[in-house]
Amino acid sequence: MRKTAVVTGASSGIGAATARRLAAEGFNVVLAARRVDRLDALAKEIAETVPGAGKVAPVELDVTSQASVDALAAAVGGACHVLVNNAGGALGLDGVATADLDEWRAMYETNVLGLVRVTKALLPALVGSGAGHVVNITSLAAHEPYEGGGGYNAAKHAAFAVNEVMRLELVAQPVRVTEVAPGLVRTAEFSLVRFRGDEEKAAKPYEGVPEPLVADDVADCVAWAVTRPPHVNIDRIDVQPRVQASAHKLHREP
Repeated sequence: MRKTAVVTGASSGIGAATARRLAAEGFNVVLAARRVDRLDALAKEIAETVPGAGKVAPVELDVTSQASVDALAAAVGGACHVLVNNAGGALGLDGVATADLDEWRAMYETNVLGLVRVTKALLPALVGSGAGHVVNITSLAAHEPYEGGGGYNAAKHAAFAVNEVMRLELVAQPVRVTEVAPGLVRTAEFSLVRFRGDEEKAAKPYEGVPEPLVADDVADCVAWAVTRPPHVNIDRIDVQPRVQASAHKLHREP
């Protein structure tokens, strides 16, 4: 019997790459995100290009809406083995002194409360599977603050705290909890969203970096973690490009 994986934020970037990879690993995949047209296109792509792919179901999801999360849980039903909490993102690069509190609030809603809403809704199905697994995609920003990243740092630190307390609370349940914390990942939208569509600003973080991570690198980490034997919990995977030593140390070529 195929296992079922739910991936939030599946319409692009790390979420889409993770959905493709889990389908290739033999999972039925529920694609969850706001942009249904992209989910439909991804479902079609997976069905046509992934050998032996199982069911791929697009479900509209806004993680900031309880009604939307409840609808996702109803669509998933009682069968859920893996939940990848990927929905989230960064907005702006302002310091605390000039912080846009609406942006901070939005980041907290998606990166933290959204993660909690979805996990809470699907936890009965994860426990009921007898071998559930929650994978929370955080960031290097969850563990290492950097100037200009105040709101994103705060949100991802909170997501890390939720991840840790979940492991404590679920230790007696058949549910594994894993954090994947990527460093610099170049995707089509992350930086563009952060800088409100300003392509010049969005390109800056990657200038001179010979080989940043790509979405498939993070998806590979997720796939490895969820395919370990059920008694093995991968607590946390920190993954950065070779040329990145920390948030403050990144080799750039002239």
